Amino acid sequence: MAAFSSSSSSSTTTSSFSVLLTVVVILFNLLPLLSAAAAAGGGFSVKLIHRDSVHSPLHDANSTRLSRLRDAVDRSRARAAYFSSLSVKEIDIHSDIIPNTFEYLMTFYIGTPPEKMVAIADTGSDLIWVQCSPCKLCYTQKPPLFDPSSSSTYKSVSCNDDSCAALPESGCAAGDHCQYQYSYGDRSYVVGDLSVDTVSFDSAEAERPVQIPNILFGCTHESNGTFGPAGAGLVGLGGGQLSLITQLGDSIDHKFSYCLPTLSKNQSFTGRLNFGSNAVISGTSSVSTPIVPGDPDTFFFLNLESISISGENRTNTAGPIAVKPATQNRGNIIIDSGTTLTLIDDESVQSLAAQLTKAVKLPPVSDPQGLFSLCFDVSGSAANSTGEEELMPDIIFHFAENAGVVLKPVNAFVMTDDATLCLAIVSNRDLGGGGGGDISIFGNIAQQNYEIGYDLGAMRLTFSPADCTAA
Repeated sequence: MAAFSSSSSSSTTTSSFSVLLTVVVILFNLLPLLSAAAAAGGGFSVKLIHRDSVHSPLHDANSTRLSRLRDAVDRSRARAAYFSSLSVKEIDIHSDIIPNTFEYLMTFYIGTPPEKMVAIADTGSDLIWVQCSPCKLCYTQKPPLFDPSSSSTYKSVSCNDDSCAALPESGCAAGDHCQYQYSYGDRSYVVGDLSVDTVSFDSAEAERPVQIPNILFGCTHESNGTFGPAGAGLVGLGGGQLSLITQLGDSIDHKFSYCLPTLSKNQSFTGRLNFGSNAVISGTSSVSTPIVPGDPDTFFFLNLESISISGENRTNTAGPIAVKPATQNRGNIIIDSGTTLTLIDDESVQSLAAQLTKAVKLPPVSDPQGLFSLCFDVSGSAANSTGEEELMPDIIFHFAENAGVVLKPVNAFVMTDDATLCLAIVSNRDLGGGGGGDISIFGNIAQQNYEIGYDLGAMRLTFSPADCTAA
């Protein structure tokens, strides 16, 4: 204090001016962040790119409808089997994702100055992670690795930080850095430092990218396995503590939504992922159901009560099909954008197939590929004259609190070839999981052309019919 008391009045004035100037500079530098926060509060949206879209770095021009469908079925079953294993008690949870079982990608930026990343967008996982330099024994990645030393806003997280304890598996690396290790069933793994940096998104609503400072993410320095070379990492959109959605929290009013277009006939469409006020859904055609707390908290559980079929000139005399209720303290079905097919218990699938066989005036056939349990021959004159979709009934999923979600034929059936139309709702019987571990999933074919809103403050999920090709 003595040193300060000896200063002259002129030096005090100079010092005050310096402080004022410093404050002005700080505020000037914070303006992008302040405007970003305002943009976040007002809502913003980013594009979702299906992995098979012509806009995707994974697009294969030589692929066929059948090859894409076969690959999607394989990914759905692998992903569902993994989800099922996590639902069984006594299982040690080491990771939140399975490599290469994703369906959608998104673009974002990380660091200051920002570096562009194309990563998996996944509602079935939490941790955000990218590959960072230096990276040893890493899977081959075509885009440049993120260089944390080039970002002025990058910081590593201490081992003593509360966020380090949120990792399912963590340790303490040299220099007191919180280190994570995620291992996978196919022996793939990622290892790195839990870190914070500024994350940015392009948005049509904002003149400049929306910037969010101090976002926790994994800076991966070692990896190996079945990861694709086109992607740089993953953006977790699940319900856990480290997900992007949870971290954005109050700034987006705990709300997000997405709209997925159908890709069956056009691979050029992109979907959209909405945050904040852009994710608010209303209207007379909307239905809402509770999001049920579950274990693990990554997943969004719902209560599916029954399934029925309906349609013009069709009377369902058999009545609704009661589905298998939850056996644990959670809902009985997960809604997941990363799983293509819808999977439910075997008894319900068989009952649905029996009702459809009676209702549909087309000959049932076996799937030559062995992927689906119920298929119809649509090569006949009836299908040719009216269109195969006109011959299919609507299928209604009745969620808790009278939330009836109508699956139009495009949401429930897929063409495996020019003559065969198959039900995209399949049994989870062969997923393993030790008996009661089998899990049901409401997949992304069923979600197409619905605006699906998550209000995690009120724990509500809203469905509203929409044209998602207008995204």
